[in-house]
Amino acid sequence: MIFKAVGEGRPYPDHGHESVKDWAEVAPRLVRLDELVTTKRTLDLDHLLAEDSTFYGDLFAHVVQYKGVMYLEDGLHRAVRAALQQRPVLHARVLVIS
Repeated sequence: MIFKAVGEGRPYPDHGHESVKDWAEVAPRLVRLDELVTTKRTLDLDHLLAEDSTFYGDLFAHVVQYKGVMYLEDGLHRAVRAALQQRPVLHARVLVIS
């Protein structure tokens, strides 16, 4: 199994981090893929295979830790690419909210 679970939507309250600048304040760290719950069920194969898919956004995935669960808010394609390359971890910015 790649992820802890596949979810749909964000089960946590609004955290106010909407822009890349907001997320840049959160230091990146390594996160295990099998600890993540996705917030999206669908994957765009064209986006997954694009060489420049992270060119215009943050280089790191965005994870929200809420009530002890880590939700992959942004970066599903990066996470799947890591899994396809047999890497069990992903560099992500982890925002802890309560």
